Amino acid sequence: MKIKSLITLITAVFIPLMAAGQDIQLTAEYPNVVTAGEQFAISFSVNTSGGDFMPPAFNGFTNIMGPQTSYSQSTQVVNGKFTSQTSYTYTYFMTAVKAGKTVNAPAHIKVKGKEYSTDSIRIEVTGPTANNSKAARGNRQAETSGAEQGPAGSDLYIRLLLNRTDVYQGEYIVATLKVYSRVQLTGLNEEKYPDFNGFMKENLDIPPLTSLQRENVNGVIYNTGVVHQFLLFPQVSGELTIGAIDISALIQQKAGNSDPFFGDFFSSYQTVPKTISTKPVTITVKPLPGAKPADFSGIVGKIELTSSMSKDSVSVNDALNFKIQVSGNGNLKLAGKPTLKLSPDVEVYEPKITDNIRNSATGTSGQKIFEYVLIPRHYGSFTVPPVTYTYFDTETRSYKSLSTREYTFYAKKVADQGGGVTVYGGVSKEDIKYLGKDIRFIDSSTGRLGNQVDFLISKKAFLSFYGLAFLIFAAILIIRREHIRRNADITSVKNRKAGKVAGRRLAEASEYLKSGQNDKFHEEILRALWGYLSDKLSIPVSDLTRVTATEALRAKGIEEEKIESLAGILDKCEYARFAPVSADSDTGIYESAMQFIKYVENSI
Repeated sequence: MKIKSLITLITAVFIPLMAAGQDIQLTAEYPNVVTAGEQFAISFSVNTSGGDFMPPAFNGFTNIMGPQTSYSQSTQVVNGKFTSQTSYTYTYFMTAVKAGKTVNAPAHIKVKGKEYSTDSIRIEVTGPTANNSKAARGNRQAETSGAEQGPAGSDLYIRLLLNRTDVYQGEYIVATLKVYSRVQLTGLNEEKYPDFNGFMKENLDIPPLTSLQRENVNGVIYNTGVVHQFLLFPQVSGELTIGAIDISALIQQKAGNSDPFFGDFFSSYQTVPKTISTKPVTITVKPLPGAKPADFSGIVGKIELTSSMSKDSVSVNDALNFKIQVSGNGNLKLAGKPTLKLSPDVEVYEPKITDNIRNSATGTSGQKIFEYVLIPRHYGSFTVPPVTYTYFDTETRSYKSLSTREYTFYAKKVADQGGGVTVYGGVSKEDIKYLGKDIRFIDSSTGRLGNQVDFLISKKAFLSFYGLAFLIFAAILIIRREHIRRNADITSVKNRKAGKVAGRRLAEASEYLKSGQNDKFHEEILRALWGYLSDKLSIPVSDLTRVTATEALRAKGIEEEKIESLAGILDKCEYARFAPVSADSDTGIYESAMQFIKYVENSI
């Protein structure tokens, strides 16, 4: 009891002190776009207790209810270190009055004489305009006919957004793949990208897509999110076309008709894959103007040039380092090495190239370093002339030349500079050269000559080996033809390899599970199961649904119990992102998926 009382006392004394020492922050959470008459919530959170909260005026909105106040606190003690997090939340339920863009003043809270505030509250309100009515009618027609519509009237589509479509050769382009949805989207499955012929592609690191944001698109509110973002560097001039990008989306749809008495309360839902594609995009790539200078580096952007030398005095046949650093923005990965014009008495080796280049939505930036090893072969004073380096400036649309300063170093004569082998410190073995031993003597000793008695072709063993080789060749030819014949049937090949492909995907899912990446774990399980069913049952992915898969499994004689276990696995994976699950549950999903695939492999 004494120990528990002591812990309680320490917690009561130190936690308020830590909370008082932390930085106070007041944040606001609200939708960016709403529809006139729609009800929505605005929440303000502060990470401290007490204080006088002052909400904004909420001009253009009607306060239906609020504020509702909630409080949460979490405390951790790790290795004797206390950490505490406190949060007060004030929630208001509002409704939009009229269409337009609204800007409300920030919310404020006063704590111990100091005032803290949020950013301005900016919400766009859309109204029931004619465009919305046409879009709604188009959406209803699409649901009825099942036809794919353009972005203006589709409930689900993707777009490839480019920050520019008219660039110079080598100038970067930011490409953003974005999804727009007005349906119950549960996930995105396989992504198929074109070859990007004529471009160099660099992926950008973006957070995983776990939630969608509301956005007004031509008067229609969509839930949007960035799927992928990358940089493109055109390598040739002319009209370049980026082909369509295909994504398999998982949509939750109601199975069957609504109950006439209870409506959708007792309705069941199923997840259906749907393939959506971007439209091809054409980019105009202009060649760099005029004649390229002889020292053109290949960089398109804006850079700076610096240089340094390790020392200004060395001994003959000793090495020194000359470093040139290129830093700035542009296609630095394609930067060519600078050219050094040195005396023939100074030997120079191929430069060691290192880089620290970062890709972001503003392009590529960083440094690229060229480090040369110089070795004077005779004593005296030597000069490293200025090194020129030309790039194409995207701001001025012209070539600009940079240069390093001139360097001078002195090579001291050593006491013993005769022949023999000289080994240079700091130089790799493949760069070491022999001085004074360029001539190798030819062996002039008398060889031994003898008479050849028997020829190999005259021996019986030769004929036996020849016949055996012919039989082996014939067997290989027959096996190869049979292999080609079997592989010609793509459907049969996929059927035979379905288990192996699913096994590899399950192995990837296991790695995600071990590293705690639960979202990727469940997505990989779904990919493994849907891909296995498509290959094993010979059903195209576009036609594969739970209904078609269940009917095909029954036709193959699969037990109902196994079919129900498959449905359970799919349900758990599809809903896992909306409700936290334990690690034991994820392990159970993995084992169930593996057992199902093994059972089907042994049964079909």
